[in-house]
Amino acid sequence: MSKEFHSNGKLLISGEYVILDGAVSLAIPTKFGQTLKVSEHSKEQLIWKSFDEKNKVWFEGIYDMQLNELKSSSDTETSTTLVKILKAAQDMNPYFLKDVKGCTVETKLEFARDWGLGSSSTLINNIAQWAKVDAFQVLWNSFQGSGYDIACAQNDTPITYQVLNQNPTVHKVVFDPPFKEQLYFVHLNQKMNSREAIQAYKKRKTTNKALLETFSEISRQMIQCTELIQFEKLIGQHEAEMEKVLGIITVQERLFSDYTGKIKSLGAWGGDFVLATGNEAPDYFKAKGYSTIVPYSQMVL
Repeated sequence: MSKEFHSNGKLLISGEYVILDGAVSLAIPTKFGQTLKVSEHSKEQLIWKSFDEKNKVWFEGIYDMQLNELKSSSDTETSTTLVKILKAAQDMNPYFLKDVKGCTVETKLEFARDWGLGSSSTLINNIAQWAKVDAFQVLWNSFQGSGYDIACAQNDTPITYQVLNQNPTVHKVVFDPPFKEQLYFVHLNQKMNSREAIQAYKKRKTTNKALLETFSEISRQMIQCTELIQFEKLIGQHEAEMEKVLGIITVQERLFSDYTGKIKSLGAWGGDFVLATGNEAPDYFKAKGYSTIVPYSQMVL
């Protein structure tokens, strides 16, 4: 007997960092996600294989069904993280993994691991579906984070997301800008560690209620935007406010000061994808050595 689960990837369009303190943010699920397939067998082992987008195994491990003994593993750090997630799910559902003799699990990413579209969140949501538990609680019992990525994993439309006292509020929204053909996602050729970025943000403690409302209002206005020039003004306002919060200059100022459109960081500043406006984006970024340039319609679910 086998079961299969799927979760969507994610991009945070507005409210990075301040989403942790309760700001309303705009997030979009991506066409690229991750699947998890479970097949039962009679050997008393949990055999795990993780495949990348090119169908190559990037991690494998073998465990006893109690998750107490690691038989073998291709990467210790990945193995530790995996067991942490599985045990968090098991704490919430004691019958999880107890009702089968053994099983083989195969996960398959639909995006490159360094894209930052949610290799962890899609895994957590898939495991939560398998274990029949709340994915938000699995996340918060094992790691930090706002949980917007879990909400994207579970939704097939853009959403607004707000979390207060670990109580997530998710609203499906219509975000289909008429200027979407002039929006591009550009990968900066480096992966950011979101957990480290969260820690650095929390140490600064520079937000207040008025500032959170400013970011929330930018998110609301972005959803209503019908003109690119208006959207670009909101991007500029968002980046300027976030520059003050983080004490870090914007990615446009740092790397692309001669670009005629607007550029916005998405998620942790300094890596992963940025959002760029303007039809000159493909030629400009290719000339700068950035080869992963995804048009909005090819990225967004």
